[in-house]
Amino acid sequence: MPKEQSFFTKGHLSKIMKYQLLFVCLIGSSSLSAQILQLHYDARHTLDPTHNASNFPTIYFEYYKAKDTSGAFFMKMESDLNGANHNTGKFFTQFSQSFKFWRPKVYMQLQYSGGMGIAEPGSYGYYITNAFSAGPVYPFKWKGAWFSTSLLYTYNAFKKPSNDILYSLYWGKGFWNYKFEFSGDIELYTQNRNLGDSYTANLKGKAVSFFGEPQVWFKIHNGFSLGSKINMYYHVLTGENLLQVYPTLAARFKFN
Repeated sequence: MPKEQSFFTKGHLSKIMKYQLLFVCLIGSSSLSAQILQLHYDARHTLDPTHNASNFPTIYFEYYKAKDTSGAFFMKMESDLNGANHNTGKFFTQFSQSFKFWRPKVYMQLQYSGGMGIAEPGSYGYYITNAFSAGPVYPFKWKGAWFSTSLLYTYNAFKKPSNDILYSLYWGKGFWNYKFEFSGDIELYTQNRNLGDSYTANLKGKAVSFFGEPQVWFKIHNGFSLGSKINMYYHVLTGENLLQVYPTLAARFKFN
């Protein structure tokens, strides 16, 4: 998840929309079938009031489609309702397409992520900087669970661009005929400390960040489940050397 920036302009937005449209057209050629809608209540202010101004709901929507053995398309969108009167305060989106036309079970993956939001107090706008990634991904199964691991080169389009590495691991496993499900992902990535703005102009070198979201789900009926997602951040929400862990209460609707 790229680091948030505290400003945006009309010129920035037009460039973001142009590049986003081109990239989505490139990776969005596969048809979609699996759909997941999640509603979370994040109580991070109650757990950590020093670093969080409020608790808030989050809406999370996901598409996934595997096309035989030639690749898979994945899209997720997240809207945090942490603005005034629980309006949308942050929106994040990610698209990825994996593909191969060779025998080894190693795929190439293209990925885009970005977004924007409103910061409180002060109500100033920011964007989550565009990130364009490419690299190998390897899906596999182990002891009844499925995994997907990738190592991607990432171009982060800060005012001073950053060339970085992104490592990701996704997993999922069902128990008791999927009455109980454990899934999630972790990401480990680098970014320049100097982003080309006045706030970071005196910084040097690379920062290493970590983001994780393990999830547990209990099926209630058909595609409806209740559960929790544990949001884990290090050098994502703050520059402090602090691991922040915020579990949610959640409901999920899954449509195949």
